[in-house]
Amino acid sequence: MTIKSDNWLRRMAEQEGMITPFLPELVREADGRRIISAGCSSYGYDMRLADDGFRIFSSVHAKEIDPKRFDEQFSLIEPVLHTADDRAQFYLLPPHHYGLGVTVETFKMPRNVTGVALGKSTYARAGLLVNTTPLEASWTGRLVVEIANLANLPLRVYVNEGIGQILFFESDEDCAVSYSDRGGKYQGQTGLTYAKV
Repeated sequence: MTIKSDNWLRRMAEQEGMITPFLPELVREADGRRIISAGCSSYGYDMRLADDGFRIFSSVHAKEIDPKRFDEQFSLIEPVLHTADDRAQFYLLPPHHYGLGVTVETFKMPRNVTGVALGKSTYARAGLLVNTTPLEASWTGRLVVEIANLANLPLRVYVNEGIGQILFFESDEDCAVSYSDRGGKYQGQTGLTYAKV
């Protein structure tokens, strides 16, 4: 199993629609302002956080979170989308809070490829932890991004900018049973999808 390069990522995006929309180069500036990098890098793809569906876990209406009986109405709140002086948009993630978002990009994983989503150094150095998440063989959808603010201060989480990186690994053979074959519960998600059993 080998990690895949920027050349391979560009081919797969163009020919197979593996990542849409796709940024073929690493973008560090948009609309004349610096952004947290997004797009194709040497051996990965920096995914972007979308401006729809971001939610933060809150104890205001619930006493516990049960992943077997997840109740988003009581467990999650929708934060305000703020605009900075440079027109960048962001959510404020309170100290020691956990949030769920969704990527701008939709992924269509080939049968012999799996991806691993990781955090970005820029955010990690500010106290943001991005959960390591697999993109399994034959999975399709927008990736739900799980993030935690480990810092003691509110942290800005910018939308339409890089939130994490995905590394892609190609096997030398197809798997016997793919995510799609087994009817994976998160197959085809188009927006924020909560815990399911």
